[in-house]
Amino acid sequence: MFGNMMDMMGKLQEIKQKTDEAKEQLSNVLLEESTTDGSVKVTITANREIKSISISDTLLEDKEALEDFLILTLNKAIAKATEKNEATLAAVAKQGLPFNF
Repeated sequence: MFGNMMDMMGKLQEIKQKTDEAKEQLSNVLLEESTTDGSVKVTITANREIKSISISDTLLEDKEALEDFLILTLNKAIAKATEKNEATLAAVAKQGLPFNF
C-alpha cells in the first residue's frame, strides 16, 4: 500500500511538472480575434494575456462604437484563449492519469 502511495505521489508530481511546462508554452501561443470588418484586432496568448490591440482610424471618431467593438472583440479573444488553455491542460492531465474516465 505504501508503495502505491509513493507511486501516486510521483505521478502527481510528474503531472504538475508537465502542467507547469504546458502553461509556459501557452504563454507563447498567440491567438488573434477581430471584428467582422477588421476594425478592431486583438492578439492574446493562450494564457489570456493581451499582447496587442489594433484599432482602425475610422473608429477613433465614434467613441461608443469603439467601446462596443473593444468589448466584443476582447470577450471573443478571451473565450478563444480559455478554450485553447483548458484543452491543452486537460490533455496534459489526462496523459498522467493511470485510468480513463
